[in-house]
Amino acid sequence: MQYEEKRVRPEAAHHVILEGRESLTVSGVEEVESFDETTIVMSTSKGSLVVRGEDLHIEKLSLDGGDLKVEGSVDSLTYEDDAGDRGGFFARLFR
Repeated sequence: MQYEEKRVRPEAAHHVILEGRESLTVSGVEEVESFDETTIVMSTSKGSLVVRGEDLHIEKLSLDGGDLKVEGSVDSLTYEDDAGDRGGFFARLFR
C-alpha cells in the first residue's frame, strides 16, 4: 500500500505596499499571469490582483518567496473576484 503525503501549503502572507504611486511591492504572489507596460495581472494568496498604470516594469520577481516589485506610474490596483465559473481573466475581459 502506497502512502501519499499531501502537504497543505500554508497561505502566504499577502501585503501590498505602494510608495508615491511609483514603487509597488506585493508579497504572497503565486503567479504572474500577464504583463505589459500598462497592465500586470497576478494571482496572489488573496485572489487575482490587476495593476494598471503607465511604464510599468517588473523590477523583481521571486515566486519562491512570493515577492514582486514594480516600478512605474501606478493608476489602480483591483482585486478580481475568482468565485464561480466566470472563467479566466481574458474570458471576463471579452464578455
